Amino acid sequence: MGLVRIFSVGAAAFVAVSSAAFAQQAHTGTITEVNRLNNTIAIRPTQNGTVGANANGASEQFKVGSGVALDSWHAGDHVSYSASGDDSAKTITKIDRSKPGAQ
Repeated sequence: MGLVRIFSVGAAAFVAVSSAAFAQQAHTGTITEVNRLNNTIAIRPTQNGTVGANANGASEQFKVGSGVALDSWHAGDHVSYSASGDDSAKTITKIDRSKPGAQ
């Protein structure tokens, strides 16, 4: 019984840590909208691969966390960013300029 309990706790810890690490993974994309009044930004993620890589996908809407200023960001800027939260409320935690086509 003790071995099963240890295994279960270990598996649960692994799932929790891996999902948190995935949420903070760096992404790249192009800014499509900056709303300084609502402190939100829309980014169209860069698609990986070659098939349909140049197709225009849907933009994702993000809230901007404290400590991230929107003053220097404009639509069309290519960025590398990290976000946290679930699908209904994602928040940008870090954003930097990136070169077009960089992954």
